[in-house]
Amino acid sequence: MKVALVYDRLNKFGGAEQVLINLHRLWPEAPLYTAVYQPEGVPWTKVFSHVIPSFLQHLPWAKTHHELYPWLTPLAFESFNFTGFDVVVSVTSAEAKAVITPPKTLHLCYCLTPTRYLWSHQKKYLSEPGLGRWFKPVQHYLQSNDLVYSRRPDIYAAISQTVKTRIKKYYGRSSTVIYPPVDTEKFSKITDYKLPITDYFLIVSRLVAYKKIDLAIQAFNRLKLPLVIVGKGRDKSRLRRLAGPTIKFTGWVSEAELIGYYQHCQALIMPQEEDFGIAAVEVQAAGRPVIAFDQGGARETVVDNQTGIFFSQARVDSLITAVKQFTVRHWKPKLMIEQAKKFDQSVFLVKFKKFAEEQWQKY
Repeated sequence: MKVALVYDRLNKFGGAEQVLINLHRLWPEAPLYTAVYQPEGVPWTKVFSHVIPSFLQHLPWAKTHHELYPWLTPLAFESFNFTGFDVVVSVTSAEAKAVITPPKTLHLCYCLTPTRYLWSHQKKYLSEPGLGRWFKPVQHYLQSNDLVYSRRPDIYAAISQTVKTRIKKYYGRSSTVIYPPVDTEKFSKITDYKLPITDYFLIVSRLVAYKKIDLAIQAFNRLKLPLVIVGKGRDKSRLRRLAGPTIKFTGWVSEAELIGYYQHCQALIMPQEEDFGIAAVEVQAAGRPVIAFDQGGARETVVDNQTGIFFSQARVDSLITAVKQFTVRHWKPKLMIEQAKKFDQSVFLVKFKKFAEEQWQKY
């Protein structure tokens, strides 16, 4: 079975890229196609023998500001030639599903979520300064095109039940849930990494508006409890202005530092609805609980009152109540580690390989 992999863009590291690393383990010879490729930002791509970017690679600012070319990016994926491949696996939350495959080639889409700014989160994007101004006039045009691209995959797999529901709602397509991979052993190994802070709560996230980190900052300002925020993003300046003296921003951290922050935190705070929420699994693998908004992927990865606690409303008061409830309970790290193992990369490798081979044989 000759396989090609396709991903939206290669310019950062995150949960989706961990998917690609594990797909490479399944099919080491598979080339990786993408709209733009910034090698210095994604050193993990060295494991791939062939990374093939599109013509967008040569356009000004495309590597770092792909949002400047929303109408060209689908054309970039359409320009790829997949003649000779048995299976094309697109990993996408945006345009990679737009690839055109030969009639005898199976296109399996591993959907991270239907294009967020067009569907589930469009109101949030419209309200963002700058983004909303250019997006609103072309919104319906981009949505119509996205629906066309959504019909190109022959089969869908979703990263969670939450995403499965969205795929059906927005694209009218059925899908099979295969949870994304987490290297749980890496986070459960005891480290002696020394941190400059103790007794803190933790957020690990990109600093963008829809992540609702401002809600957590306001809650911890009022609680006067320490909150460490790991991550970077375009919302950093605004969030720093909101933060009181108990809030610490770390920016980017090394893997060793991240594991240390996970292992020594009181709990991970997830103030937003996540598609899956890989950080929730990572922190449970480290033996620490989660305080999460009661929607989205967290409902699938966190066991209420055993490996974490939920708050029901996306409001500061609701999160404050959950934190207070959390502090008076006793938590068992063993339960969290056992829960995290259900999402280990070994489980993903078996399930995804079986799914792809079965679908190819049917095709």
